[in-house]
Order: sequence, then C-alpha cells, then structure tokens
Amino acid sequence: MSAMPTYGPIVIDGRAAVRAEVGGVERWAREMAARLPALEPDRYVVAAPPRGFAHRAGHLWEQAVLPVEAALRRASLVYCPAILAPVAWPRTVVALHDVVALAHPEFYSRGYVAWQRTILPAIARRARRIVTVSEFSRREISDQLGVEPELIAVVPGGVDERFSPAADAERASRALGLARPYVLTVGTASGRKNPEALAAVAGPLAEAGFELVAAGGTRGYLAGAAGGDRVRRLGYVDEEHLPGLYAGARAFVLPSRHEGFGLPCLEAMAAGVPVVASSHGALPETCGEAALLVDPDDTAALAAALLRAAQEGPEHERLRAAGLERAAGFSWNRAARTTNDLLLNVAGGSAPAGQ
Repeated sequence: MSAMPTYGPIVIDGRAAVRAEVGGVERWAREMAARLPALEPDRYVVAAPPRGFAHRAGHLWEQAVLPVEAALRRASLVYCPAILAPVAWPRTVVALHDVVALAHPEFYSRGYVAWQRTILPAIARRARRIVTVSEFSRREISDQLGVEPELIAVVPGGVDERFSPAADAERASRALGLARPYVLTVGTASGRKNPEALAAVAGPLAEAGFELVAAGGTRGYLAGAAGGDRVRRLGYVDEEHLPGLYAGARAFVLPSRHEGFGLPCLEAMAAGVPVVASSHGALPETCGEAALLVDPDDTAALAAALLRAAQEGPEHERLRAAGLERAAGFSWNRAARTTNDLLLNVAGGSAPAGQ
C-alpha cells in the first residue's frame, strides 16, 4: 500500500456510477470509481448519493452536497467522470465526453439544452483540467466552450474483460427471446443514433434472413428516437446478458450522426463481431480500419455494408479479426492509469481545502 500523500485525498464524484442503467457515461464513471481507488487506495475516496439522486434530483446533490463532502475531507481535488461537476468547488478535473447538446441541440429537450448551455461553460472555466475521450471531442469542446486545446487531455475509454467471443450467446438469446440470426445495435434511444437509417436497412436485412435488433433504454431529455416497426427493440438489456448479446450477433451497426467516442463499437469488436459504423463524429477515430465506415445518410450503402459484414465470407472474417485486434488496444486499466497520472499531477499543485 502506498504512503499517504502530503496533500488531501481526491474525491471521485460517483453520481453516475450508481445509476441503474448503464450507458457510455455510466460505464466510464463505474470503471473509474472502481479502478482508481484500486490503483491508489490511500489517495481516492468515492462520494456517491443514494440511487434516487442519480439523475435529475442529483443536480442538487452534485452542486450543493458534494462540495461540502469535499471540504470536510479536505480534498485536494474533485474528479468528475461524467460531464457535470460542482461549480462551487474550485479544484475539479472533469471528463467531458462530448458537447453534443451544444453542437446539435435538436437531439435534446429544450430544458436539457438550456441547462447544458448554462452549466458547461461555468464548469469549463472552473476546471483545472478537462478530460475527454477522443481528438474529435477535444476539437469540439475547444470550439464550443472556448477552452484552449492544451488544457484538454484525451483519454480513450476501454473494453471490459467480459466482452469476448466466449461470452454466453445462447443464454442471452434464450433470455431475450432471440431465435433468428440478428444484426445488433446498442445505444440509448435518440435521434442522434439515426433511427431512420436503422429503419431503412431493416428490410434488406430481413430479406437476407437477419433480424435487426436494438438494445438500449430511453431517457426523457432525448429527442427524435422514433424509428420503424421492423426494428426489434429490446429496451434496456441488463449487464448480465449484454456481453452474450454482442457475442451472438452476426454484425454490429452504429449509424450515429454524432458520437464522442463510440464505446459499443469496441465492445462488439471485442466480442468478435464485425462492425459497420458511421463515418461521422469520432467513430472513424475509434474504429480505425477495423470497421466498414459509411455515410449515415446513405442507407443503400449502409445496407450493402451490413450484408457484407453479416454474411459468411472473407469480409466477415477480415472484420472479425481486425476488430479483435483493434479492441485489444483499448483497456480500462490503461485509461485508469493515464487518468491517475493526470489527477495526481494536478492534485500535487493544489492545497487542501481551507489552506
């Protein structure tokens, strides 16, 4: 066990980590809340509200209660891994995964956009450092919030070890009632995920013998989530079955109009599933040459790419092998170590509260 540092502990904002449903931001928060204290047990404390304060009601906890907890612990720093941070606390490092609500407000409710337009500039001004997940997001954060790029560190996400070709696909299929070969998409229902394109390709996939299956919950602040009735919607899939759901897919598709990173693409790759993704946002950066990248507005090209990826043949095998290799380069342990180094560097120059 490492010696206690001369500065105060780093408090991790665990609000997103206690949410019942896990999306990309929640995945990041859970991984950091678990792995950072494992790296440096004497240096980190996780502060989390009751689960009832994990969503909208949690704004009050995050802005009012968390700073008090940090002060009582004489924290040198508060690390916020899920976009929002307490404005009243002067020493924060915040992970801004994207600023899509500012760049594309049409995908969100008016109230959510207004809140983001108010809170994000204040958080960015107060933060000692900003962490984001891709070069694409770094450029967008700099443009939208006026932050100098050198103050924004890029730390890509990782892939949980549970996502692999060995995950129990049969058990997941039985639990979810999947009896036919399927192409999978995973993401919280939103217009940003391009449901119109999914609806358009469901027909050609069905003609070739594949069901298009969508997994992901809904959130009230997201807009434009409607799609065609030919897409089979599973709703939110519990963590118990998600790795197997990936592993059983013939191909994976993410035709989003905007992604700050695209973690489901890597999870699908790690499960040995060929990936077709949008050529927009951060997806080309995340997927590299291990996926077929398609203009999300070209539904004919999207359908053709999915059929190439899903059907047995050289392209299916090439994408499968390339995806496994690509996903192996992204680990949560590496993300945690990089984040730990950054936080300790920032905290080392911060005096504990009250000094």
